[in-house]
Amino acid sequence: MEMNDPQVWTLIGVFTAIMLGGMTLMTTMMSRVIRAEVGGLRGEIFGEIGGLRGEIGGLRGEMVSEIGGLRGEMNARFDTVEHKIETLDKEVATLATRFWGSP
Repeated sequence: MEMNDPQVWTLIGVFTAIMLGGMTLMTTMMSRVIRAEVGGLRGEIFGEIGGLRGEIGGLRGEMVSEIGGLRGEMNARFDTVEHKIETLDKEVATLATRFWGSP
């Protein structure tokens, strides 16, 4: 059986329509898959960033409390040194008065 020109052109048109439809379908599906993957990745990244913010906030709180503790310890030590210096000053004044008399 031999085909005439209109039948050949009809087959060419049908084949072209099928190919273009298939390419359109594949492109649409690929686009949806890529959008879904990017959306999932975006959610994952935002979740990780939120977790990092929480950890940074926790570290900030720990640093503030540690610095507060160090400040309290340093103040206590300075007070101790100041008390020792005052005591030493009184003792030196007492010794000076004893050896050289009153000023």
